[in-house]
Amino acid sequence: MTLRVYNTLTQTKEEFVPLEPGKIKMYVCGPTVYDYIHIGNARPLIFFDAVRKYLISSGYEVKYVVNFTDVDDKLIRKAEQTDKTVPEIADFFIQSYFEDAVALGISEATVHPRVTDNIPEIIDFIRELVDHGFAYENGGDVFYRTGRFPEYGKLSHQNLDELQFGTRVEVDDRKESPQDFVLWKQAKPGEISWPSPWGAGRPGWHIECSAMVHKYLGEAIDIHGGGQDLQFPHHECEVAQTEALTGQPLARYWMHNGYIHINEQKMSKSLGNGLNVKQLLETVRPQVFRLFILATHYRNPLNFSNDTMKQAEGGWERINHCVENLRHRLSSAAPGEAERELQEAIRAIEEKFKDKMNDDFNTPDAVTALFDLVSEANHYMQRQEVTEASLRLLMEAFDRMDQVLGVLDNSSSGDLMDEEIEQLIQERTDARKAKNWARADEIRDLLTERGILLEDTAQGIRWRRK
Repeated sequence: MTLRVYNTLTQTKEEFVPLEPGKIKMYVCGPTVYDYIHIGNARPLIFFDAVRKYLISSGYEVKYVVNFTDVDDKLIRKAEQTDKTVPEIADFFIQSYFEDAVALGISEATVHPRVTDNIPEIIDFIRELVDHGFAYENGGDVFYRTGRFPEYGKLSHQNLDELQFGTRVEVDDRKESPQDFVLWKQAKPGEISWPSPWGAGRPGWHIECSAMVHKYLGEAIDIHGGGQDLQFPHHECEVAQTEALTGQPLARYWMHNGYIHINEQKMSKSLGNGLNVKQLLETVRPQVFRLFILATHYRNPLNFSNDTMKQAEGGWERINHCVENLRHRLSSAAPGEAERELQEAIRAIEEKFKDKMNDDFNTPDAVTALFDLVSEANHYMQRQEVTEASLRLLMEAFDRMDQVLGVLDNSSSGDLMDEEIEQLIQERTDARKAKNWARADEIRDLLTERGILLEDTAQGIRWRRK
């Protein structure tokens, strides 16, 4: 099955054909770094990280750009509240972003451009829009003239006549039309600013991405991604700015992930139900959260709650329990060839995994394929005699899938959780009842290696850590 991608622009699944064979240019809008990233920010970062990794595993060369908005009204307010400078605020939260990204298994982008490092390019982009009549200056601010771009609204499929200005589109009497949006903002006294042909100021939000896409990836790219909340007005404005000058589509495929709700409520500061990643990782393993994100289709809404996290944790434990058993069996397995039946089963599971990822990056069904591999591995390990070659085939299949999903716990020295220990003890008890003494001994050896001591008592099996 060839890769097909749902394109927000056309609202259909389309065959994926890159602009240049074998190469992909991909841009995903990153965070505004005035605070710690929250779980809503984390969803697109995790999902598009998996997309990138799948494309690489499929043989593509991927140039991947994720930006930082390191100057805007929110950073200025934060700086005033904390008696720090805007660059100090940005530096602190960018460092925090990388700490969270590493924890969540998100690989560094090819480029992480910052707005403040690209001011000359942004000014040049705005100047060109002004020179071509797509923008105008009024009172030190520069606005985009949406009336000059007849296709404005095509990405978000908005009825522009019904837009409620003042909610998602800023009202300003200096605009020629309420739909116009700001490209350059005049600095207020004491604010961080840069010189420009229109006076001291700073970029508007939308123009930064158009300029950075152009600088780092060129006039047109393959994939532009981000959260559903960015579809309008941010991405709509990007389309208008860029395509007005280039005369060609900014991105061949537009991809947007759905919202995260908390306990069936929209996450918002007004409700006080926000949750940042650092808070999350105090109680939740990062791989569990990553599995939670990828177990729902990216275009669907996702509900975060204690129950949904427990479900994700149970699934994660099942996967990693299986892999830990594989590693243990492999350490003492007898030599021998891999069974053909097992080879064919693994091949079928991996084909299912690829087919699901090729169907608009259907990660929940790809996760299901991973659980199919868990079932196949557990079934194989029920045998008293297994071969090293077969176990290696299973481990290699897990590794290939995990290169995309990133949910395995690869720390060989990490402590077993209490729940994992109880599961292993129950499995050992079942093996002994079935007189599968070899398997029972293997589980006991595994627990011993991990510092867990078992004691058979009249009241049942007790365990303790060394």
